[in-house]
Amino acid sequence: MAHQSQSTEYQTLGGTGRKLTIVDAIAQSVGFMGPVFSIAFLVPLLVGISSPTGKGAGVAAPLSVVIAAIGVFGFGWIVSEYARRIQAAGSLYDYVTDGLGQRIGAASGLLYYAGIAVLGAALLILLGGTIGDTLEAEFGNSVLPQLGWDIVLLVVVGLILYLGIALSTRAQLVLALVSITVVLIFFIYVIIKVGSGNDVAKAFSPSSSPQGWNGIMFGVLYGVLLFTGFETAANLGEETAHPKRDIPRAVLISVLAIAGFYVVGTYAQVAGYGFSLDAIGKNAGAPLFGLAGPVSDGGFGSVAVRRLMELVVVLDMMAVLIGCAVAGSRGLFALGRDRRLPRALGKVSHRGTPLVAGAIVLAFYLVVILVTTQWNSLWEDPQLPHYAVMFGVLSTFGSFSLACIYFLLSMGAIHGLADYPKRWAVILAAVVGMVVTAAAIFGSVYQVPAPTIYAPWAAVVIFIVGLLLTLVYQGRKTPPAEFAGLTAADQGPIKL
Repeated sequence: MAHQSQSTEYQTLGGTGRKLTIVDAIAQSVGFMGPVFSIAFLVPLLVGISSPTGKGAGVAAPLSVVIAAIGVFGFGWIVSEYARRIQAAGSLYDYVTDGLGQRIGAASGLLYYAGIAVLGAALLILLGGTIGDTLEAEFGNSVLPQLGWDIVLLVVVGLILYLGIALSTRAQLVLALVSITVVLIFFIYVIIKVGSGNDVAKAFSPSSSPQGWNGIMFGVLYGVLLFTGFETAANLGEETAHPKRDIPRAVLISVLAIAGFYVVGTYAQVAGYGFSLDAIGKNAGAPLFGLAGPVSDGGFGSVAVRRLMELVVVLDMMAVLIGCAVAGSRGLFALGRDRRLPRALGKVSHRGTPLVAGAIVLAFYLVVILVTTQWNSLWEDPQLPHYAVMFGVLSTFGSFSLACIYFLLSMGAIHGLADYPKRWAVILAAVVGMVVTAAAIFGSVYQVPAPTIYAPWAAVVIFIVGLLLTLVYQGRKTPPAEFAGLTAADQGPIKL
C-alpha cells in the first residue's frame, strides 16, 4: 500500500498511452520558434537599423543567419544527445542538472520556465494589440478593445491547455505550416521578380556589412534570437511514443528546416529592397509588410497580399503563444513534481494535463494583461503603443533567460556527456554553444537603455532566488519505479 501511495503521488504526463509522434514534437519546436513572426519583425535587428548598438550585418544579414544556424545546430546536437538519455516534462532543467548539479539545475529550471512564461505573456499582449490595431487600420473598426482581444486569446489558450497536448501540437502544426508556406511562396516570388537585381555574392560577403566582420557578428547575435525555443520539443519526452528516437530528430530537423526558411526570407527582404539599408529603414517596423504592399508603394503585392501577410503573421504568433503555454506549464509541473517548487504544481487534471501549473501560467498571463491595459504610465514611449513597449521589455527578459540556460547547458555538457565515445565532438559542440549564447547574452546588455536593461537584471535576481529556494525545497532524490496511469485522451490522434 505504501508503494501504491508513492506511485500515485508521483504523476507523469502521458502514462501508458503515449501517442505523440515526431510530427507533434517538430510542431512544438517550430511553433515556439515562430519563424514567420520572427522573420517579419527581426530583420531590422539583423541588418542593424533598429539594434540598440546601431551595429548589424547590413545587407549581409543572410550570412549572419547561416553562422547563427551553425552555432545553434551545435547546441541542438547537445540537446538531442541529452534527449536520448533523459525524457521528462522539464527536460532542459534536467539536462543542466546532469551537467552542473542539483542546485544550479534547479535554479536554471526556475529561470528557464519563468522566461518561457514571460515570453508567452509578452506575446499574448502583442498579439491582442496587433489584432486590434490591424483591424482598425485596415477596416476602421477594431471590433473589441485591446483588453477584449487579450481575454479572448487567454480563453483560447486555457482551453487548449486543458484539452490536451495533442490538440495543441496539431493546432501549432496547422498554424505554422499555413503561415510558413504562404510566406515562403511570397519570398520566392519576390526573388524571382527582383530578377537581374539579385546579388547572392553581396548577401554573403562580410564586406557588405558597414562594420565588416564586427557587424556580421552582431548580426549573428540577433540571429540566435530567431531560433529561440527550438529545443522545446524535449519537454514532450514523457508524452512521445518513441522519445529516444523522435525527440532528437525533431530538434535537429526543426533547426535545419527553419534555418533554410530564415536564409531565404532574409535574402528576399534585403534583395527586395534593392540591397539598400535606407529602403529597409523606411519599413523598419515590419519589412515583410512593406514588400507585400502595392507596387505603387514600392512593394511586390497589393493591399490584399499585405492583408494576407498580416493574417499569417497573426496565425504564427498564435502558434508561438500556444508553444509558450505548453512548455511553461510542463516545466512548472516538472519542478513541482520533483519537489523543486511546491508539490501542488505537480498535480494533473483528469485529462492528464498539468492542472495547477497550467492555472498558474494562465493567472500570470492575466496579471500581465491587466497591468498592460490598465497601467499605461508604466514604461511609456510616445512613439509606440503601450503593449509594444511592454512586449519589448518582457521579451528581452524571456530571451535573456533562455540564452543563459543555453549557455549553462553547453557548459555542463562537457561533464554531463563525458562518456560520449567521440569526446572531441562534445567539446566542439559545447564551445560553439557557449560562444554563440555568450554573444546573445552580451547583446542583451551592451548599450541597452532603460527600461529594457531592467530585464537582464530581473533574470539575475530570479536565478539567485532559485538558488535560495534549493535550501527550502531539497528535491526528490529518486522517483518511484512505477507511475500512476493517466488518461491518454489528449495524447490520441486528433483529425483536423
